[in-house]
Amino acid sequence: MDVGDIDPDPIRQFERWLADATEALPEPTAMVLATADASGSPSARHVLLKGLDHRGFVWFTNYESAKARDLRANPRAALAFPWFPIRRQVIVNGTVSIIDAGESDAYFATRDRASQIGAWASPQSEVIPDRHWLEQRVVELEDRFQGTDVPRPDFWGGYRLAPDRIDLWFNQPDRLHDRFRYERTDDGGWIISRLAP
Repeated sequence: MDVGDIDPDPIRQFERWLADATEALPEPTAMVLATADASGSPSARHVLLKGLDHRGFVWFTNYESAKARDLRANPRAALAFPWFPIRRQVIVNGTVSIIDAGESDAYFATRDRASQIGAWASPQSEVIPDRHWLEQRVVELEDRFQGTDVPRPDFWGGYRLAPDRIDLWFNQPDRLHDRFRYERTDDGGWIISRLAP
């Protein structure tokens, strides 16, 4: 690969690689979200990419979860898409913000009812007594919302990472991999550089 082989727009390039991953992998939208708390202690976990456009990469979660607490303290984060079966990886760095409530409402309405109830039932990242406690919460909430649509909880919604750096990695023999970095310029454009493997 050479610089001329990739799109000058990193979002279009990502969408191309995502299309390839979608054909080849069972969970192509699974991404590692890395955050750090106020003291700088890092944490990483998998979440699912649920939206992408020129503004950035979107996922949904509980606003009181460990990842949300990290992002309140430090809005800088990184995403990693480990698409190793197709010999590719993408790493995205940027600043995270909560998305518009209307966007969160629209996405929540597309979720199946059990997932909607689950969003209400789970105090994500908190210690709970046992599985029975969680299952009982689900029963109580099913009763509460019986016969009506489940509204989006005000403690649940979307986040968007606005990228300022996107790295592409393409596996090559002898560990001489092709690596390219997109870096956002002050005028909103992108500079592409080749990196040593």
